[in-house]
Amino acid sequence: MSAGIALDIVSVLAFIGSGFFFVAGSVGLVRFPDVFTRLHALTKADNLGFGFLIIGLALRSGSWTAVAKLFVVWLLIAFTSATACHLIASTARDKGMEPWVRERS
Repeated sequence: MSAGIALDIVSVLAFIGSGFFFVAGSVGLVRFPDVFTRLHALTKADNLGFGFLIIGLALRSGSWTAVAKLFVVWLLIAFTSATACHLIASTARDKGMEPWVRERS
């Protein structure tokens, strides 16, 4: 197996992993009971999904400059996603929303 084919296989696996995490985050958005758990599902899964997407694209790119730009975009997305999650959760708490707690039986 040549190095090009191996890179293609790893790249496709990264794209599949990316899709899995994006779908998992979307399912969490629909299934979880409150804003706090939904935010957790979205930010964690989307950051992982975007990370796998960047890895797959970096393996396909032809230059180190493109890889560096992709990495910078990934960092910006990670920081803005965490900041937005924090702001939404803080606003929800300020509006009186309480985190969901499982009922003890």
